[in-house]
Amino acid sequence: MSRFTTPIRIASALALAVGVSACASAPSQTVTRAAIVDTAQPAPTMALDIQSVRVSVPETLQVSEANSYYPGGDIVWRGEPMGDRHAQVKAIFDEAMARGTAEMSSGIPAVLDIQVTRFHALTQKARYSVGGVHDMTFIATLRDPATGAPLTPPRRIKADLKGYGGNAAIAAEQRGETQKVRITDHLAKVIRQELIQPGSYHAKDLGLMAMFTTK
Repeated sequence: MSRFTTPIRIASALALAVGVSACASAPSQTVTRAAIVDTAQPAPTMALDIQSVRVSVPETLQVSEANSYYPGGDIVWRGEPMGDRHAQVKAIFDEAMARGTAEMSSGIPAVLDIQVTRFHALTQKARYSVGGVHDMTFIATLRDPATGAPLTPPRRIKADLKGYGGNAAIAAEQRGETQKVRITDHLAKVIRQELIQPGSYHAKDLGLMAMFTTK
């Protein structure tokens, strides 16, 4: 499809793709999957030319540095030295979204807007004992590069990932699988699958028992 396709045709094509996906699921725009991305690659429902990615981590998101099993706050991140947690989370999403869209250069031209709404990784106390869940949520919107008009409705994507604890966490670190590495890889896979086939991201649900499992 040409880059000069009219906005109306672009919006229609995207709306059709999203609509087909929505028919097979609940009417809500919310994606509430969690944990491990399917390794099988689905057949694309649309081709995209992602021309840029814009990540926002609002300053209104509250940071917690409390070392408890499950502290309050919107941002809990201990995978890097103490610093600007908003900037650290943004850097993780910048890299993950760029990696996940790196091969999307042919199709409907679009800008990908990402707004982080929650990034709740493990505290030291949880990581070195029972483990838990990296609880991550963001809103994804595709926009017209020329006008900024939305091509798709905003979609809330819940991309939780099991967080290792105890000996499993130590072993992962020794393999080079730090929290930052695992989370970045996971988010890249999630956004890639969601853009290839909206609503197709399927994963195993994580419950409270994940907090008491170290493997």
